[in-house]
Amino acid sequence: MTSDERPWTAFYGPDVRADIDKASYRTIGDLIRSVSDTYGEAPAFTACMPNGMNGTLSYEQVNALSDALAVYLREVAGLKRGDRVALQLPNCLAFPVAAFAVFKAGCVLVNVNPLYKAEEMARQFEDATPSALIIIDMFADKIPEATRNHPIPNIIVTRIAEFLPVLPRGIIGLVQKYWDRTVAPVEVPHIRLPDALEAGRAHRIKDHIEVDTYHQDVLPGDVACLQYTGGTTGVSKGAMLTHENLIMNMEQTLEMIPVIERGKEVALTALPMYHIFAFNLNLLAFFWLGGRNILIPSPRPLSNLKRAFENYKITWMSGVNTLFNGLNNELWFRDSPPKHLKLASAGGMALQAEVAKRWQGITGKPVIQGYGLTETSPVLSFNPVGKSRDGSIGVPLPSTFMRCVNDDGAPVAPGEPGEIAVKGPQVMAGYWNRPDQTEAVFRDGWLLTGDIGEMDADGYFSIVDRKKDLVIVSGFNVYPNEIEDCLTSHPGIFEAAVIGVPDEATGEAVKAFVVLTDTSLTEAEMRAHCKNHLTAYKVPKRIEIRTELPKSNVGKILRKLLRAENAGANAGE
Repeated sequence: MTSDERPWTAFYGPDVRADIDKASYRTIGDLIRSVSDTYGEAPAFTACMPNGMNGTLSYEQVNALSDALAVYLREVAGLKRGDRVALQLPNCLAFPVAAFAVFKAGCVLVNVNPLYKAEEMARQFEDATPSALIIIDMFADKIPEATRNHPIPNIIVTRIAEFLPVLPRGIIGLVQKYWDRTVAPVEVPHIRLPDALEAGRAHRIKDHIEVDTYHQDVLPGDVACLQYTGGTTGVSKGAMLTHENLIMNMEQTLEMIPVIERGKEVALTALPMYHIFAFNLNLLAFFWLGGRNILIPSPRPLSNLKRAFENYKITWMSGVNTLFNGLNNELWFRDSPPKHLKLASAGGMALQAEVAKRWQGITGKPVIQGYGLTETSPVLSFNPVGKSRDGSIGVPLPSTFMRCVNDDGAPVAPGEPGEIAVKGPQVMAGYWNRPDQTEAVFRDGWLLTGDIGEMDADGYFSIVDRKKDLVIVSGFNVYPNEIEDCLTSHPGIFEAAVIGVPDEATGEAVKAFVVLTDTSLTEAEMRAHCKNHLTAYKVPKRIEIRTELPKSNVGKILRKLLRAENAGANAGE
């Protein structure tokens, strides 16, 4: 593209590069080592519990701990360069230690939602074939069923209060064990994280190991992370994100946010770091910036964030529309909004205009909306600070090319809707073990996003509709086939079709249309069945019983007719 074909560069700030020729670091392991040396004793990560109990790791502590775990993975667990390590943790101090150790070991990180049911875990494990699993003890009871058909030889178990001071760690452990009863015995061979760290340290001293040798032969184009995104066919796909993908996307995004200062920011991380948005922007990018990251293990209820806002001078936060909307409606937040906030960034789902307006009215600072995909590491576009446009997903990042195309792949005119196609250094290498599906989403070197958008004459983009059938619940992708398969596995359900419907709390909600063979089956029983097999946000919030579902001539259920019918019914209310 020429400069005429990239009109959006005119809206970059004066110091923003239109093109970033090369990543600042070769691999993420190199980045971690360099940044740790730079910021040393400065606080890197603080875990803040709902009651205010907290613990902090400095840059040099995170570096030393992840070194020890990297040695354990290579020398004790016997992993090799390129082996996969599954990480199934909420936001806690063990997360950066584990993730950084995987990168230093020259292995590939596989993020797994800790809330997954055993059968959801099993599908991801079967595809990724990890050689090790690092998991929180609260969910370790799911391991036997999840690994029944594909055992994982090395299992490391940690806890939510790992690395907190002795007193709060002990209190939290007792509460979990005897009061909440949220921790069950681990019934598979495993090692506790502190023991793995000790074994790694011992091996490093005994054998005079230089940890950097593990990743010195890793190349920028090698896979760093398998980030899973659901498939419309019900098959989960692992987007292969390389070291260059992730590092370049950090650099591209930070280039667009000039108000951020290295070594001075305090970021609130309420979004789960296993999600690509928080993984790259919060975990990795703010580490690179030398910032302090305040980790919230669970943002539900929203009062869990209250002590973090009270105790730390939050300057930046990321979130989805649901989070911002929820905070807007919290009395404690409205009465005492964060005083040091510079801005907030929104992604994962559409930011509603009213939510953004109320947020700015309460905090005095804007929510900047961006756009991206798991397959793009994730950020593609961002509203320039001070030049945001309502309803827009902003302009493409430096070194990023975006256009709207018709069904033949030809660009459409400004203002005309078309499928958004993208190119850039943040675009994935492809889907893990899915060459056919990789080929299906690329056309002449452009990644087809499946989203229908428009570009105006200035180069600002907006989303018109989604081409895919996915439903986005609080920023998380929900794929209809998976829900339909679960529903129809019940003997009392003959057919099912799932669509997304508008929902004030979550942006969209899952609605299921079902045809029953057992007419006595209740909605509560159907939801209970789904809860046994699916993560909570995938369970249908609304269920409508039908005698038949609309189908094509070849018998395919037509979800588009159900969407149109549902929209018409709501309009007539």
